[in-house]
Amino acid sequence: MHDERKEWDERYRSHSHASLEADPFFLDAYKHFVLPLFPARGRALDVAGGVGRHSLVLAQDGWQVTMIDISEVGLKQAGENARNKGLNLDLVNKDLSEQDAISGQFDLILVFFYLERSLFPQLVRALRPGGLLLYKTYTEQSSKDEGRRPSHSMHLLQPNELLTAFSPLQVLHYSEAPCRGTAELIARNPGR
Repeated sequence: MHDERKEWDERYRSHSHASLEADPFFLDAYKHFVLPLFPARGRALDVAGGVGRHSLVLAQDGWQVTMIDISEVGLKQAGENARNKGLNLDLVNKDLSEQDAISGQFDLILVFFYLERSLFPQLVRALRPGGLLLYKTYTEQSSKDEGRRPSHSMHLLQPNELLTAFSPLQVLHYSEAPCRGTAELIARNPGR
């Protein structure tokens, strides 16, 4: 049986996923969508946040950040990265494939390069009215030579899958880039 926790612990031990460089889509979405809607900041959730590359940016800018990841090793590195910058992150070690993996309400939810379809309804429920979801991950058009790309099709999006999955939300931005094999979504909870 495949042990996801063990696999990710080993990846973080080997530093194959140690970059603290924020994704360009995150930086652009933060500047053009998040900041105008949340000048006073708020609560953010970073799903499968690894070593904290996006959580650190948010915490530095005044957000209260909860980061969930399956890897204790990744979370330990995220905690060290935060302490080195004098920041505080709420780190949660949890397998996101478990039922009710996400609890609480958030103004901003980030999901980068992680795909667990059973989590989609939980993400919608965890988003406060007016809150934003930023989601970017690989599509089935990803190049098989790309080193970090998942090898199993269950971890790759179908065309327009994010649009369908998050139809209860108001889509502010959506794009699929076949050349990069990724899909990007910015969606807002219109409220109840």
